[in-house]
Amino acid sequence: MQSGFRAGHGCTSATLKVLNDILTAINKKHYCAAVFIDLAKAFDSVNHHILIGRLNSLGFSNDCLAWFTNYFSDRVQCVKSEGLLSGPLAVSMGVPQGSILGPTLFSVYINEVALAAGESLIHLYADDTILYTSGPSLDTVLTTLQASFNAIQLSFRGLQLLLNTSKTKCMLFNRSLPAPTRLSNITTLDGSDLEYVDNYKYLGVWLDCKLSFQTHIKHLQSKVKSRIGFLFRNKASFTHAAKHTLVKLTILPILDFGDVIYKIASNTLLNKLDAVYHSAICFVTKAPYTTHHCDLYALVGWPSLHTRRQTHWLHVIYKTLLGKVPPYLSSLVTIASPTCSTRSSRYISLVTPKTNSFFGRLSFQFSAANDWNELQKSLKLETLISLTSFKHQLSEQLTDYCTCT
Repeated sequence: MQSGFRAGHGCTSATLKVLNDILTAINKKHYCAAVFIDLAKAFDSVNHHILIGRLNSLGFSNDCLAWFTNYFSDRVQCVKSEGLLSGPLAVSMGVPQGSILGPTLFSVYINEVALAAGESLIHLYADDTILYTSGPSLDTVLTTLQASFNAIQLSFRGLQLLLNTSKTKCMLFNRSLPAPTRLSNITTLDGSDLEYVDNYKYLGVWLDCKLSFQTHIKHLQSKVKSRIGFLFRNKASFTHAAKHTLVKLTILPILDFGDVIYKIASNTLLNKLDAVYHSAICFVTKAPYTTHHCDLYALVGWPSLHTRRQTHWLHVIYKTLLGKVPPYLSSLVTIASPTCSTRSSRYISLVTPKTNSFFGRLSFQFSAANDWNELQKSLKLETLISLTSFKHQLSEQLTDYCTCT
């Protein structure tokens, strides 16, 4: 459950896993509560003796341990300001940031913290940690979460890592159940009560207690509007090619990041992103604001945001089939075994899990299977092909057709 600095892992895969667990709990009409844990200067607080002990327990040879001991020793740091250089200060703790080894060594250092989660679930992205649990009884959920949080804190203390209490928050996901009038406090070992919040920025995506993604889309909208405003104010300075490149490099990545996560938001919210996307295309093409959006897409040669999101989503699903995603995602999908010999039975299909509600249909394990099987009605793949070939075939399938009346 560590997604930081690992091949095939990332912020998106980690958030998809956490979101799947929460939606699955909501589908069961369970309460789900989480603690978002923040550590103070985690990378700078690594104790070298403890880290060497970790490496030793993993089976590193004595020569390797001696090499790492030497790697950590005799390090100094100084500050340069306006041409003046301070005296050197010895660095006796921490992993060298900006190095290739730094993130890997930190992951080794913090890895066993996950074992302390007990009955709760945990996910880490380097030092960003979410601890969460669910169940039919809110009191039981909060009691379990408190016990797990206590154990996690003790584990961090053993590593000499300091909890940042002011930035560590709680959230109760209550989209399908009425909010309780009063919540039991989750407390630190020092006796401080954690704050309950309705929104929290987790790995670049704003999660809210209703999982509506209203806050996230509001932030995206504001950020894109600000950049488009700057571009329009300086439009006389840019050639057509420069405008095209600027939007591709500064606007589209904002809209693309995490789009497979927030795609479950309502159409009303997603339409707000369409509006800023159309403004960006107007900047590139000089088209009037009254230009129909289908004409805008044709002018610039870009698909709609809906198609972009669907393309990215189907890429994730196919990577899951190829085993190019973390096991915590690939384990959520199962290739169906044909029950009879027909032409359609030869096509690769996924087992669609049973779900009781709208929320269950939003989970990764349901929506991945459902959307893949829907795609297979036209794609008709009998064997797995390369990712490049799949992307090419998909681009021919997902063409924007105007359905406006």
